[in-house]
Amino acid sequence: MEAIGHNHSFETALADLVDNSIDAEASHVLIRFVRDSGRLRSLYVVDNGQGITPDRINDAMTVGGRRAYAAADLGWFGLGLKAASFSQARQLTLLSQAKDSPAVGRRWSLDNARTRFLCDIVPGYFAASELGQDRGLPGTGSGTIVRWDEVGGFPATDKPEQVEQFISRKISVIADHLGLVFHRILENGRVTIEIDVQDARFDTTSRVRVDPINPFDYHRTGATGFPKDLVATAGDHSLTFRCHVWPPRSTARQFKLGGRPADHQGMYFYRRDRLLQPGGWEGVHVEHPKLQLARVEVEIDSDVEALLRMNPEKSRVQVRPEFGQACASARAEDGTTFDDYFAVAERVYQEGNKRRRVRKPMIRPGRGFTPGLRDTIESEIEALESDPVDLRWRDFDNDQLFDIDRGEQTIWLNKRYRKMLLGDRHAGLNDLPLIKTMLYLLMEDVFQGEYLGPRDKDNIELWKSVLTTAVRAERR
Repeated sequence: MEAIGHNHSFETALADLVDNSIDAEASHVLIRFVRDSGRLRSLYVVDNGQGITPDRINDAMTVGGRRAYAAADLGWFGLGLKAASFSQARQLTLLSQAKDSPAVGRRWSLDNARTRFLCDIVPGYFAASELGQDRGLPGTGSGTIVRWDEVGGFPATDKPEQVEQFISRKISVIADHLGLVFHRILENGRVTIEIDVQDARFDTTSRVRVDPINPFDYHRTGATGFPKDLVATAGDHSLTFRCHVWPPRSTARQFKLGGRPADHQGMYFYRRDRLLQPGGWEGVHVEHPKLQLARVEVEIDSDVEALLRMNPEKSRVQVRPEFGQACASARAEDGTTFDDYFAVAERVYQEGNKRRRVRKPMIRPGRGFTPGLRDTIESEIEALESDPVDLRWRDFDNDQLFDIDRGEQTIWLNKRYRKMLLGDRHAGLNDLPLIKTMLYLLMEDVFQGEYLGPRDKDNIELWKSVLTTAVRAERR
């Protein structure tokens, strides 16, 4: 019990739970952080799928329990729920209700498992009460809740700023990971995934929808004739490699994938429309910056297990020696090989890199911006050696929208407009990211240099006048 799931990260563990929801034919999945007295206490994964019948609930909680997997199921090893949960939490509670069946529940505790290998039975009335709460999911008469308690990765503090930063960054990472892993399933409308935060004392929530991030979603190909299918055979097995060349100098989110493009070159292995591994050449080639435009789609199923198979966490693919031999023999209808493909991708990168312009360095954004937004800006633009620019709220004596404080390296926003701009959303350290980002991009350069020139001062007064007039009109 202590050992399983050690190769999981927080986001891969959640992806494993979402697999179960999709297998249960859920149309909606909600991931909810629960906060009480300022501290994060637990995490819920709720779906409106088919649920689990009373005669199957024990099998679902059995470590290594196998069930009859359907042809399209994402599950495989019988460890997913337990391994994913115990990689992050010391207590796992499963509550479920199948249609026309009573609600049932079970709970595993690692502390109890050390002395007695027994699973606790959750009272039916408690399971029914939890499942009956309105969490905004379409009703189906069935569904499942997976609850984590004593989550190891949660911050051991109730300080609002630290908790807000953790939540903001964690939601961004989770949404990016799930958006990538399930992008095909999200794009075809098979499921909707949302993430929110609930304060147990005030019952306030703010919800983020997971959008698909398709690593092959470019508007035009980077090379004529691509994407191109290379087909390999190994004995009785056949494997198709769909080779893409991204256009050079792309700044698209689905190209950068939250990091350097060079880190995401290689093969993208899919099983039943679920992405298992985003990139890596698996011995076919060494990773190289000149190949950062090269990405290959590979579909795997039980027919090609002689060549490769996925790991229990469903986050990597393990290739066998025969895989490299198959890649060496792969050919397109026009005779293109992997070596030809690599040469094309490298040439497109080099030609595009010749025309690349150097962007002007900027001062880094600081407090008031979401971690994901800061990461994007810092990955796009070289940072100057200077204290970051903060963007914060305070009370003003007038109705100006903002003010500049070069001494504090801060853009101040007028609190009287905050509630109006937020609408029914929850206020927080990193709220209103669109408005803050536009103000940062507009005024970052006035923080450069030792003093403000006449032109800078005139521009600031112009922006104050125009934007304050605009926000007044918005309020009316």
